[in-house]
Amino acid sequence: MESEGCRVVFEKDGVFLHTSAKRHPDQDSLIPGLVRILDKGSDHLLQWTPLEEAGDAPPIVFSKKWAFTLSLSELQSIRRSRPGLGWSYLIFISRESGSLPALHFHRGGSKALLRALCKYLILAISPKDSRLYLVYSHDSYALSHAFDELQLFDENSSNLVSRFLQDPYTATFGGFSKVTSFFRGALHHEAGTPLRPSSTTATNLEDEPGFEVISCQVQLGPRPAVCREAPVTEQEWGQHLDPEGRITHLDGLKRRIFAGGLAPALRKEAWKFLLGYYSWESTSEENRARARRRTDEYFRMKLQWKSVSEEQERRNSLLRGYRSLIERDVSRTDRSNKFYQGSENPALVLLHDVLMTYCVYNFDLGYVQGMSDLLSPVLYVTQNEVDAFWCFAGFMELVHHNFEESQESMKRQLAQLGLLLRVLDPPLCDFLDSKESGSLCFCFRWLLIWFKREFAFDDVLQLWEVLWTGLPCPSFHLLVACGILDSEREALMNSGFSFSEILKHINELTMKMSVEETLCRAEALYGQLAASPELPRNVQELLGLGGPAGGSPPATPPQPLSSVQAPGLELTGSVSPPLPDSSIEILPPEEPAMAQSPLP
Repeated sequence: MESEGCRVVFEKDGVFLHTSAKRHPDQDSLIPGLVRILDKGSDHLLQWTPLEEAGDAPPIVFSKKWAFTLSLSELQSIRRSRPGLGWSYLIFISRESGSLPALHFHRGGSKALLRALCKYLILAISPKDSRLYLVYSHDSYALSHAFDELQLFDENSSNLVSRFLQDPYTATFGGFSKVTSFFRGALHHEAGTPLRPSSTTATNLEDEPGFEVISCQVQLGPRPAVCREAPVTEQEWGQHLDPEGRITHLDGLKRRIFAGGLAPALRKEAWKFLLGYYSWESTSEENRARARRRTDEYFRMKLQWKSVSEEQERRNSLLRGYRSLIERDVSRTDRSNKFYQGSENPALVLLHDVLMTYCVYNFDLGYVQGMSDLLSPVLYVTQNEVDAFWCFAGFMELVHHNFEESQESMKRQLAQLGLLLRVLDPPLCDFLDSKESGSLCFCFRWLLIWFKREFAFDDVLQLWEVLWTGLPCPSFHLLVACGILDSEREALMNSGFSFSEILKHINELTMKMSVEETLCRAEALYGQLAASPELPRNVQELLGLGGPAGGSPPATPPQPLSSVQAPGLELTGSVSPPLPDSSIEILPPEEPAMAQSPLP
């Protein structure tokens, strides 16, 4: 059946409205009807319409007043019936008009309806009410806003960044441990594992006729084999220059940089292009002229803070704070590297001056701990104060959201990383969940400073230039994180590690990993995901396969999944046992006896 201008993507009959509050309602108080999900192109609708049946059903003219149609974008939450009270029912709650009449499923099918809705929405159990499902749009950006609703990050963010940089193992035992509760509730929970602490009793799924597991299974194909290529040499780079110095065949050149990185001798020149200091489309002379203008601009900004007298600085607490933090960080940044060794090393002065000038360049952000880690390799490669500053400024354009006080970007990226890992390796996610590590908070430092402290210095240079290509998607750094976890999955899952031991193990990977192997794994994971026809739309968007991608929210709302993109969802009313660990369970399979707030 097709409604006017709409396509019916789901339909279930035997769905009744009970218009009487009597304990034993008679037939006249029951209105039979159909519940549908309608595809209206740019919108999807939930609709219930009365259906005249044989017998003493109420007149169709009378019952039509109970019909309703609701846009899924207006759906705020769904309340389910209490187990053991007869027919299952669902109450849909609109953001604008509040609760709609309860839909009673006399012939079953509430599971099928919820499963169909999960193609367009994410349903997360409320931490305050176990029978209430909170509704989020089907994209990881909207999901990340749930962190704020649950107040998972309530500590001073700048202090939290500092603690994670210095000691992520210890810092994890603070505010970030709260994230685990949210991920278990909103993304997945393994059947049979308590959602709440063990002191809270829970009812088994088989004993809860009113509660049904809603799952979205993604079948991934084999993982492709990936081999890294040789670095791009100066000779190969020269073949991409036209007579006036413009870069030609840019897409092919970026693909080569992604596949093999750059020869060390080429980095000083190529990084200026990768970081936006030089323009790919400009001639050599135009880029030199640009560098001259930027040199004047840099020293004008540097003069602003250099000309501040001691007396002025005593009255400028912000500048004093930046200078103090920069001096402290510079004194301990990469001091084992020969380029920065020694107390009188001029490179340390340049590191300090570039960071102070960046505070003038970006007043809103200023200096946040961790920025020295990003500047250090850039200065090492360019070995020029001005070039280092503008390349660093270009790098910060990519990652400045990581350092904002709200930590919105970091919350979002942790959510996105959890989403990717859930699709790639559900058993590993289940294991981490069972060990209170499902928040992936131990990956915070990885994402904040792009693995700067996880790999050897020279390996970081290669990793960054690969990531700067933006290939195969702007979120490839998340797949690098997945690659590291993938390489450690057996060590983690066969170890019997506790929560603290997992954190300790991950932290001790520092400087022991191969960047070549990690990049091969990350690219293979991308290939495996990209080849799957069943990826949820939010994962497609994150990987740049079907819409806006990356860490920023899409400009327009993501389009919902079609039945073709998610064929694993069965839209039948039959009751089936819980799916195995290869599924993405959007709703947890058991109800705790009482709701509790997130872990402290």
